[in-house]
Amino acid sequence: MPNILPMMMAAAGASSGTATLWSWGNNDQGQLGLGVWVEGENYSSPQQVGSLADWSSSTDGTKICVGGPAGSIKEDGSLWTWGNNYTGQIGNGATAATSSPAQIGSLTDWGTIRCDNNNMGSIKTDGTLWMWGRNGDGQLGDGTTTNRSSPVQIGSLTTWTKLSIGAASSCAIKTDGTLWAWGQNTHGGLGNGNTTTESSPIQIGGLTTWAEVANGSYFSLAVKTDGTLWAWGEGANGKLGDGGYTTSQCSPVQVGSLTDWSKPASGAGYSSCIKTDGTFWVWGNGESGQLGLGSGTKGAVNDSPIQLGSLTNWRTSCIESSSTNASAAIKTDGTLWAWGSNNLGTLGQGNTTANSSPVQVGSLTTWLEATSGNRAMFGTISV
Repeated sequence: MPNILPMMMAAAGASSGTATLWSWGNNDQGQLGLGVWVEGENYSSPQQVGSLADWSSSTDGTKICVGGPAGSIKEDGSLWTWGNNYTGQIGNGATAATSSPAQIGSLTDWGTIRCDNNNMGSIKTDGTLWMWGRNGDGQLGDGTTTNRSSPVQIGSLTTWTKLSIGAASSCAIKTDGTLWAWGQNTHGGLGNGNTTTESSPIQIGGLTTWAEVANGSYFSLAVKTDGTLWAWGEGANGKLGDGGYTTSQCSPVQVGSLTDWSKPASGAGYSSCIKTDGTFWVWGNGESGQLGLGSGTKGAVNDSPIQLGSLTNWRTSCIESSSTNASAAIKTDGTLWAWGSNNLGTLGQGNTTANSSPVQVGSLTTWLEATSGNRAMFGTISV
């Protein structure tokens, strides 16, 4: 497909609002939101989702998500979803897939959105937590194992602030700095010291110093307010970063001893984190070049964090827990970069050539957010 990004930007700039929404890569479940769902119809360059520029202009990485389903929050606080829906993960009360964004209800108090291949979740602006989709492992946290095709509130608290959704479990942080988890726990992914699955949120330890959390495929990363980095769950491919290639951890273990970690991200078998100095660090499975360390290390497994290049201007990164094997990150200058597997055009380069080092997506310097999942990527552009 041709790269229509510059052409569409001229049109979008005339619209009211603050941001346009773009998608590219795998579209086998309609997850790109383009109103087209044809088997094998993928897009190797960014395509605009709709024509409006009313999507959220946030840069905190919480307003868009893509897995099997996809979702985004508009500037007015309304929630829109589309894509795969066989377990109700779109949240529209049905189980039929859709290839165009459709609003969920009529409320305008949605604050953040997170998703994996089979479920979604959101924290509203009032601090309440809502989940929907597949629930066979209790990953919705509503005390049952019943799938939900519409958003259900998890408990009655109004103190939730950060949410992350993984392959079969979820984590969240409250305003008091406590960390909570629920869902499948086969590999200790809940971090509570055992392997018992939980269908309701349980607190991880008793600390009140958790700041950020990222849920991957059966493991999690978290950063405390003191800048230390912690990991737990399945340890295959060194994705915990604690120096153990295959050892799982049922409770959080500190990754190194540094206190300058800031923004963690976790994927199917690899991890990354941006430090407070703007440097970018990666570890885990690099078989498809998804660590971005170059052809010399493609295929290597790193069980401890290693710096990606020497730049100090990385702003935010995105790797989701679903099977993407591709990564993306935005620099402080607003440019978007991607690397890893590209057989479905996931890197947005207008081709299907894999890259084991970061390559810029287009030439714009106005990218706000980016996210990846299920071999697809999304991004929002300031207008």
